[in-house]
Amino acid sequence: QVQLVESGGGLVQPGDSLRLSCTASIFNMDYYQVGWFRRAPGKSREGVSCIADRHTITYYADSVKGRATISRDSANNTVYLQIRSLKPEDSARYYCGAHPAPFVGGDYHCLPFYDYWGEGIQVTVSS
Repeated sequence: QVQLVESGGGLVQPGDSLRLSCTASIFNMDYYQVGWFRRAPGKSREGVSCIADRHTITYYADSVKGRATISRDSANNTVYLQIRSLKPEDSARYYCGAHPAPFVGGDYHCLPFYDYWGEGIQVTVSS
C-alpha cells in the first residue's frame, strides 16, 4: 500500500524555522511530482511549494517565497520543506502529495490534483 508520511511539525515561535519531511513507502519519489499544501481553519487549501519529478524545478507560493526551500533527498526517498522566519499565519495543517505524471515543460506550478496524500501534520506558530 502506497504511503506518504509527514513529519517535523509542531509548536514553534514566530521567527523560528522548521523542516517538514515527506517520506514515501514503495515508490521512488524521484519520479513523482511532489507538493506541499496547507489548510488553516476557515481557509481554502493552499499550494505552498511543489517540485517537479527528476528536476530541481520548483514552485513557491507568494506567501512563502524567499522564506521556504523545497528539496529532495533521494537516498532517504524524502522531500523536505524548510520554512524560515515563521509567522503566525503559517499555522496550518500541512500535507504532502505525490503524483506520477512527468513534468513536460513550461511554467511550473503545483498540480491541481495528486494521486497520493499523507495524513498531514500540524504546524502552529505562536508565542
